[in-house]
Amino acid sequence: MTARGRLRVLLGAAPGVGKTYAMLEDGRRLLGAGEDVVIAVVETHGRTATAAMTAGIPALPRRTVSHRGVALEEMDLDAVLERRPGLALVDELAHTNAAGSRNEKRWQDVAELLAAGIDVLSTLNIQHIASVNDVVEQITGVPQRETVPDRFLREADQIEVIDLAPQALRDRLAGGVVYPAERIDAALSNYFRLGNLTALRELALLWLADEVDQALTNYRSEHGIDRTWEARERVVVALTGGPEGETLLRRGARIAARAAAGALVAVHVTSPDGLRSGNPAALAQQRALAEQLGGSYHQVLGSDIPTSLVEFARSHNATQLVLGASRRGRLAAAFTGPGIGSTVIRESGDIDVHIVTHAAAGATRTLPRLGGGLSGRRRLAGFLLALGGGPLLTWVLYAMRSQESITGDVLSYQLLVVIVALVGGLWPALFAAILSGLTLDFLFIAPLFTVTITDPLHVVALLLYMTIAALVSYVVDRAARTARTARRAAAESELIQTVAGSVLRGDNAVQALVDRLCEAFSLAGARLVEADVVIASAGTRGQDLARRIRVGQNAELELYGTDLPASEQRLLAVIVAQLDAALEHQHLAETASEIEPIAASDRVRGALLSALSHDLRRPLAAATTAIGGLRAAGTAMSPKDRRDLLETADESLTALTGLVTDLLDVSRLQADAMAIDTTPLDPADAIGPALDELGLGPAEVSLALGHGERLASADPVLLQRVLVNLLANACRFAPPGTTVLIATSTFADRVELRVIDHGPGIAPDRRGEVFVPFQRLGDTDNSTGLGLGLALSKGFVEAMGGTLEPEDTPGGGLTMVVALLAVDPTLTGGASERGDCEPGTDGSEPRPIPPEEASE
Repeated sequence: MTARGRLRVLLGAAPGVGKTYAMLEDGRRLLGAGEDVVIAVVETHGRTATAAMTAGIPALPRRTVSHRGVALEEMDLDAVLERRPGLALVDELAHTNAAGSRNEKRWQDVAELLAAGIDVLSTLNIQHIASVNDVVEQITGVPQRETVPDRFLREADQIEVIDLAPQALRDRLAGGVVYPAERIDAALSNYFRLGNLTALRELALLWLADEVDQALTNYRSEHGIDRTWEARERVVVALTGGPEGETLLRRGARIAARAAAGALVAVHVTSPDGLRSGNPAALAQQRALAEQLGGSYHQVLGSDIPTSLVEFARSHNATQLVLGASRRGRLAAAFTGPGIGSTVIRESGDIDVHIVTHAAAGATRTLPRLGGGLSGRRRLAGFLLALGGGPLLTWVLYAMRSQESITGDVLSYQLLVVIVALVGGLWPALFAAILSGLTLDFLFIAPLFTVTITDPLHVVALLLYMTIAALVSYVVDRAARTARTARRAAAESELIQTVAGSVLRGDNAVQALVDRLCEAFSLAGARLVEADVVIASAGTRGQDLARRIRVGQNAELELYGTDLPASEQRLLAVIVAQLDAALEHQHLAETASEIEPIAASDRVRGALLSALSHDLRRPLAAATTAIGGLRAAGTAMSPKDRRDLLETADESLTALTGLVTDLLDVSRLQADAMAIDTTPLDPADAIGPALDELGLGPAEVSLALGHGERLASADPVLLQRVLVNLLANACRFAPPGTTVLIATSTFADRVELRVIDHGPGIAPDRRGEVFVPFQRLGDTDNSTGLGLGLALSKGFVEAMGGTLEPEDTPGGGLTMVVALLAVDPTLTGGASERGDCEPGTDGSEPRPIPPEEASE
């Protein structure tokens, strides 16, 4: 049987980190060492350095597949199997094969090569691993269609991360090493943002670290190694659900922090029957704290707490275990023997154990209460059993009495005492013990028919009866109390979970809380009233008012029906506190929503008054002066002076008309009264008219249109006005001798237009100010308008369903990015029956794709 080939995978955080280059470099090294190495498939993507590395390595011809008129080249799997090299270099493990291929995915081709005994060296980006695909989409906003199953990847014999610092990758991208020049700006602004690359790099390293950790765990399991390997510090903190949990977690976190890459693990052991558990609320807070401190939380089942803790610590390769000092008092410790801490220390072996003192340590000084767990009905049943069972047992024993039956009589009465204790608890059991002792003395012990205690053994026997009754009743009472506590905790937990779920799912948290309150306590009705206004209500309120509860400062919660017992008050207080918080949040949201429009209106009103008093007065004064001069001079003015004054008046009135138009547009945008007519539009159809309006040509503006057949959803008139404003600003700030670049591209479901200049740019912390009306950001040139251009442009773009954002231009300057929703050209008759090429700015490698995918 042919031995399976070995798989080695080079994992990268993003395209361009050097995976293919490293694969070819290793291939050349192994080839030089005498290995049989061939190139099964390598994608150079036009990168010169990568293509140069293929020189000297034997390469197998690719298989050409024709799909709807498009010629696609794929790896020839049959040729590789026939050639049977020692090592096959297979690039892009997640690649989707062309239709008609034997396998849908390239990783399936690799599986066949491995099964045939051929070693494979391949490459993969973190975005293509199935288990993290959704996380990558959340980070980058780009869904990835091509994935490799984790189960296949985890079977690889070796996985290496080809690491490159995010800024170094951006530098490579800006230098044209990764993508062609026309796609660099779009790539830097989208998938290859610094934050995206940092997150993807961390994701790749964490995925590999998890793989290494799992491999170590598997190795230790396969070889039966249960002792701790201190590859890194793992600190396990044992939580009981008590008040000491926060102290233990913070101490454990400090211990883990002192070691490089130390891990914090919190664990709570609960019994399989669910009766032994801590405070659910405290455990929930401690779980949140553990995660906040960078650790993880686990809950395990175990009937023996010390053994369960030690087994958990060993299974997680823990190096240190943190426990709290016992909360038992000295008396309880003397009766119950060594505590959990002592047992864990004895069984921990090579795991260091830290016993941490805390405020609750040794706080318990009293013995447990003996009563209170059983209901009154059970105690009554115990008394009735003693009163009925005692005479019946006496009649049977008296009828069968003999000189040798006294031992059986004593044990029979003892059995009766135990049964009464099991049914009714302490007091019925003591009653039965005294009654049976007197009956034994009266009817079965000489002298008969008298109650005479002359023998000290009789006193001892009676005391034994009472002791047995007390011990059995204590056990029964404690079991009943524990069961009741467990049922109560389960019910409260279920109610809190229901309340939380209702609040999270609903739009109105206050109403959801009142609804759940009414349902949980079986009330006839409930309502929340504030200033005589009903905020929320539930139920019918067919019964009398049972209680009023103050909620916050001004609200009251009215409960209708039967008043709640004292046992329900704690849970009711929790829900009332949640109501108070939800009501306060609602008030703050309402106040904010009321204040924001007023504040915005005040800001605009103040700026408008300033503009009217300054900017509008300048063209108005110029026009008035020019017309006044014409009127005063009459026919005495020369034709040239008359023409100059008329031009001045015309220019001033034209400028005044533009300013008034901008002011009206701002008012329409603020009133949400702007008429928008969006249609599928080729961005080039708006760029041309904008250039004509400004009189700009190739000397001032260059174009790089890369949107292909994609159309944008836009209003042609408004988009032209946006481009005019952006181009005017860019040209005004562009250094002499440079041109402004207009570039278009596609990204996910958007069409993006970029107006790029190499001027002074804007500091990142001040970019939001450029969109504020009447704000020139330090520009003191009063001939440029009211400072409404960018504010209007942003409003126009957002009204069309898009966004307008400023970005840094690589090499210095400012790039204004207009992102509009893309329209499928197949729905507008604009599709062509040909292949296309993905732009690659979404983190994918450019490749030919079928026509049906060209619009995705």
